Amino acid sequence: MKAKSGFTLVEILIVVVILGILAAIVIPQFTEASEEARLSSLCTDLQTMRSQIELYKIQHRDELPGQQGGADFTDSMIGYTDIDGVAQTGPGDNIYGPYVQKIPTNQFNDEDSIAEAAATPAAADDQTGWFFNTLTGEWKANDTADAGHWDL
Repeated sequence: MKAKSGFTLVEILIVVVILGILAAIVIPQFTEASEEARLSSLCTDLQTMRSQIELYKIQHRDELPGQQGGADFTDSMIGYTDIDGVAQTGPGDNIYGPYVQKIPTNQFNDEDSIAEAAATPAAADDQTGWFFNTLTGEWKANDTADAGHWDL
């Protein structure tokens, strides 16, 4: 008699079980890597914005962006301004900026809007991506879209 070649059902089941176990081990590691990448990106955005706010202050008589000259925070950071914070149309002598190309998007809630206040942000501001303290220049990230945490 000629023997049949091929895999038995038991052999195929063993291979499927082993692949399932390997997948259960590997997939959570990719999820952690994604979360770590988002946190790293957020920290980089925070550092960049904080340093650009400081640069703005140095070039504008120690005034914060959006606090003088009629330009708001976003216009002060992405546009051109003179030493008094007045918006200008382009580069020139004694014209400063832009400090960033655009306000970054918060990686955890996909918002690029800014809550500006002279104190701690209110719970109503929890749908914004960022918080800018208009008195101290503090720049923070909203870490969740629902809870309104401002801790980074």
